[in-house]
Amino acid sequence: MTEHYEDAEDTKERVLKNKQVLGFVARFWTRRPWLLAGTVGFTLVAIAFDLAMPWAAGKLVDAVTAGPGNIDPAWRAWAVFVGVYLAFTVIRNIAVRFIIPLSAKNMKDMTDEAFQRVQSFSADWHADNFAGATVRRLSRAMWGYDVVTDAALMWFGPAAVVLIGLCIMMFLQWPLVGAFALAACALYVLSNVVLTTLYARPANIKSVALDSRIGGAIADSISSNATVKSFGAETREEARIAGVTTLWLKATMTTWTRFTNLWLLHSLILVALQAGLTGLLVREWSLGRASPGGVAFAITAFMLMTGYLRNIGDNIRMAQRGLDDSEDVARYATTDPQVLDLAGAAPFRADLGEIVFDRVTFRYKSAERPLYERFNLRIAPGERVALVGPTGSGKSTFVKLVQRLYDLEGGEILIDGQDVAKVAQASLRRAIAVVPQDPALFHRSLADNIKYARPDATPEEIALAAKRARADDFIARLPKGYDTLVGERGVKLSGGERQRVAIARAFLADAPILVLDEATSSLDVETERQVQAAMEELMVGRTTIVIAHRLSTIRGADRILVFDEGRIVEEGRHADLVKKPGGAYARLHAVTEGTV
Repeated sequence: MTEHYEDAEDTKERVLKNKQVLGFVARFWTRRPWLLAGTVGFTLVAIAFDLAMPWAAGKLVDAVTAGPGNIDPAWRAWAVFVGVYLAFTVIRNIAVRFIIPLSAKNMKDMTDEAFQRVQSFSADWHADNFAGATVRRLSRAMWGYDVVTDAALMWFGPAAVVLIGLCIMMFLQWPLVGAFALAACALYVLSNVVLTTLYARPANIKSVALDSRIGGAIADSISSNATVKSFGAETREEARIAGVTTLWLKATMTTWTRFTNLWLLHSLILVALQAGLTGLLVREWSLGRASPGGVAFAITAFMLMTGYLRNIGDNIRMAQRGLDDSEDVARYATTDPQVLDLAGAAPFRADLGEIVFDRVTFRYKSAERPLYERFNLRIAPGERVALVGPTGSGKSTFVKLVQRLYDLEGGEILIDGQDVAKVAQASLRRAIAVVPQDPALFHRSLADNIKYARPDATPEEIALAAKRARADDFIARLPKGYDTLVGERGVKLSGGERQRVAIARAFLADAPILVLDEATSSLDVETERQVQAAMEELMVGRTTIVIAHRLSTIRGADRILVFDEGRIVEEGRHADLVKKPGGAYARLHAVTEGTV
């Protein structure tokens, strides 16, 4: 697999714009209209009380400056001042109690749906993308949604209402003061939006991409830890990861520095707002056009405006990061699966297991010419067919096409008379049990791994499948038996033990079609004998496709197909093919007869 990371400047046409990602996020808000309405409604009420704070502060100052003889109005003004802030605090808290379930439930939905979408992508897509990087993108998008939602619903809207409201209140009393405040606020917000988008965002996109690269690189090394240790390559891997983190360091330092530069610029704008607003009010007071309460109003308004403006600035930057973090998942949501079920595709009806390739043409996306071209083959129900041939001859592709992991360019594949392109993929694959060369188990218990083929299997059925797979003996020796965790990809088990778990899974699946993909190629003689016996039992009554390099495993096949460059160049039984002078199978047999 080739690592492929694009520079932000090289992928502008492929990156979703902010409004598209915001639209993606907003669609989650509308799923729960009552929670959204409660969040927005209580926030607006809280804003009304927040807007009243400068007015209440001015009334209190005017009442106090009237002297001790004005004690009752002063206490009433004090009660209003405290009451306004108390109401704001309580109502704002209620709004937060609405946004908590709104965000938490939508974050769950986003993660679930993104995972479902990624699951639906083709084998090619997964081969081209690091699993660790994909995981990183999914988890980062969830928190990106949270940041964008908080910014949009709890800060941007309320801030706009408060700032515009305060500017209008000042403009109605002191037009020059109101105009200055409005101009300063507009400069602050516009410069934040423009400079964040044009100056900070390109660097942030690059650092986000490198963050995903770190996740992919680390996951790649950790999942291959056994290989790393076998070559004593820890230092080399550490250097490789350090190279990736160095690139991230440079990009992130640039990103953070640019955001810090913006913070300084906007802090200077706030200083100008403070100086201008209070200076103008002092001037209005000196000319007799403002009372001490008016000056207090201006100071309180400035403090309120400063808080909201700082929050706007911080949230614009955080929201931009959140949008960037959500961008990949938003793109996934608009990317169709590469292998799609037809609308209304019927479930596959498993029957005898007849497989027919009818004029099949197939080409890998990176290939210049088709691997299969008008390829024809029929495998009878219950027939045992072995596929042999050099690497790249089309053996594994044959099995992948039977499973419909890829779509055809031409022709059709029929199983029990049903076109695999016209049935539901999941039901088709449940009818095909695969025992691969290197089974990848889940980091779950042995019982969970065996019953993955049939989740509703009883403990007795699981134990019977293990017994038939010759796995019950080694499971019984484990301290926790069937409850033993097998480690990531089954690393706690030997190769032979993993094979027998995979065979037990196939027994439990009880599928009419069985695929054995080099299932004994890496086993020692004793283990191979046990696994082979289990497979012989498993093949009874099933259409079986065996991919093999070790010809000793296919002597009993009903038919051997010799592949070369997507064509069948020979077919027949072992005894007949091995006697064919100069034949492809005879040559393979001669090369491997030392192990046959």
